[in-house]
Amino acid sequence: MHPPADRIRNVALVGHRGSGKTSLHEALMFEAGASSRLGSVPDKSTISDADPDEQARQMSISATLSSLSWQERKINLLDTPGEPSFVADALGALRVCESAVFVVNAVMGVEVTTSRLWARAAELDIARLLFVNMLDRERADFYRTLDGLKRAFGQHVVATEIPIGVEHEVSGVIDLVDMKAFRQDSAERGGWSEIPIPDEAAELAQEYREKLMDEVCEVSDALMERYLDGGDISHQEIVDALKEGTNHGRIFPVVCGVATRNLGTTRLLDAIVEDLPSPVKHGSLQVGDVELTASEDAPLFAYVFKTRADPFAGRINLIRVYQGLMKADSQVLNTRAHVKERIGQLVVFAGKEAEHVDEFGPGDIGAVAKLKETRAGDWLAERDEPIEMPSIKVLSSLRRLQEEDPTIDLHRDQQTSEQIVAGLSQVHVEVIVDRLKDRFGVEVTLKPPRVPYRETIRGSAAAHGRHKKQSGGRGQFGDCHISIEPLADAAGDGNPAHAYEFVNKIKGGVIPSSFIPAVEKGVREAMESGVLAGYPVQGVRISLFDGAFHSVDSSEIAFKLAGLQAMKDALSQADPVLLEPIMLVTLSVPEASVGDVIGDLNSRRGRPQGMEPVGAMTEIKAEVPMSEMLTYAPDLRSITQGQGDYTLEFLRYEEVPGHLSQKIVASAGEERETAHA
Repeated sequence: MHPPADRIRNVALVGHRGSGKTSLHEALMFEAGASSRLGSVPDKSTISDADPDEQARQMSISATLSSLSWQERKINLLDTPGEPSFVADALGALRVCESAVFVVNAVMGVEVTTSRLWARAAELDIARLLFVNMLDRERADFYRTLDGLKRAFGQHVVATEIPIGVEHEVSGVIDLVDMKAFRQDSAERGGWSEIPIPDEAAELAQEYREKLMDEVCEVSDALMERYLDGGDISHQEIVDALKEGTNHGRIFPVVCGVATRNLGTTRLLDAIVEDLPSPVKHGSLQVGDVELTASEDAPLFAYVFKTRADPFAGRINLIRVYQGLMKADSQVLNTRAHVKERIGQLVVFAGKEAEHVDEFGPGDIGAVAKLKETRAGDWLAERDEPIEMPSIKVLSSLRRLQEEDPTIDLHRDQQTSEQIVAGLSQVHVEVIVDRLKDRFGVEVTLKPPRVPYRETIRGSAAAHGRHKKQSGGRGQFGDCHISIEPLADAAGDGNPAHAYEFVNKIKGGVIPSSFIPAVEKGVREAMESGVLAGYPVQGVRISLFDGAFHSVDSSEIAFKLAGLQAMKDALSQADPVLLEPIMLVTLSVPEASVGDVIGDLNSRRGRPQGMEPVGAMTEIKAEVPMSEMLTYAPDLRSITQGQGDYTLEFLRYEEVPGHLSQKIVASAGEERETAHA
């Protein structure tokens, strides 16, 4: 009987070469009872790196699938290569998993492949958890590594565990969710014991517990309000908020240990089950026109993400079932080759043993042996439905084209998180797409980029933010009063340096100078996501004019949260409005087409600025909102019979008309609801 989709966790182990992914995979399998001994890479006795080439080079070359059970959940683990030459398998594994555990070397910190795979995971919107490994090495430093992770991946990276001891003396971990300490007595299965939190670590544990709570409570406005008011938050509420935040990339938990000593792996298994999403929790997958949901009753759709040759079983295909049931001794359709394939044996890998099962349910990952026509990248389905997963070769192929044609602009928009491909014209971009298909066999789908809207204010407001918490021991206290007003001539220029001005008007030391930067940090964080539609805020002057502090309980995090709360309240009261980018459009068109072109620009809310003859053509300049120009090229070509040309240049931001602003705000609200459903 297959496990229900809500009791499955699909997890890719990813990271830079040498971070210890294979050792961690080995320890997880051993701790869960899926293997009988703790193998090691130097001894060439690990489950996943079984290929002679992998053993000789002591590195993973291809992804390995293993399955284990923990707390009545099935966990499908994909141990992936970290060597850049073989990173394609890691990219493929990320595609079929809802979650990834990023393994980080506590000595080296964030490395190149880690950053590259993080960006790919962000594009795929998968949950991410980090495991700081090798804490027993010389110069290993958990807290330095944690700071590096925050710098690289943002402030939502937060520790849910801290180690007991340093370097060779590391002996266990402190769980910050349960506030319990665990000592590793041996590398044997279950070789740990719960102990009181050591006195020398108690203050540090409380400090990082507070940081965790601050981050977790931001997931829910109701939870944050109760937390700021000093109300009690139950353990289950913390666990639920952590899971909710992790699912959609609002929280990135950090755990720690030493894989080769099996230290911290029990806690990591618990975190995988408790914090990372199931296929049901993560939501449906849209592939072209087909929406796939983890339902048993829906038609079968399974994706083949890897094919490998086995000397005994022949060709083995690793598959992810997205929808429906795949049963042994059944027939399915290969949607690429348009042929029927007979499903004979279905295989699950547990350690070095291969077990046969009767069926795979939705959300599960497994293997199928001896398919004739099927290869990696194919879909197996109940019906011959046209469906195709976007190729993982897109970015590498685009970069190769960029080498021979430097006018291709390939970048990632920091605000909208979209991958942008731009050329000198619409035709140029169409040629790029054709070359991707002809040269590299890569097919891509183009769509207009999202508009990078901003938010600002038209009025002034004052607000009070207070973060106060007392629950035994040292408390948390921060109190600030701010006022905000429009920053003249800065709301529209789009320059991040002009986004805001922070003015310190504190007198008499009511807030110590050491806490002023923390208030500003909270204000900046609130401005990253405006109150209207979640777009960045700019063009605001913030004045900090009053507040209070406590000689013992005040801290930087308390004042940061107070500043965050005050800024959000002030923004909502200061008549917030939406801004859109305005572009200067310079057109070169035949004289006969001038009237039609200007009429079309007027229909796009354009404002013609003038025209003059340039040779046999007429040059027109106009100011037009970016949102109206996203699909302009084919329209201009049609109006001018292919003779017109134009360029775009950013000018400034302007307020969006009211009727359009309402639609944009409503659309942004729907997107947020869908993303967090």
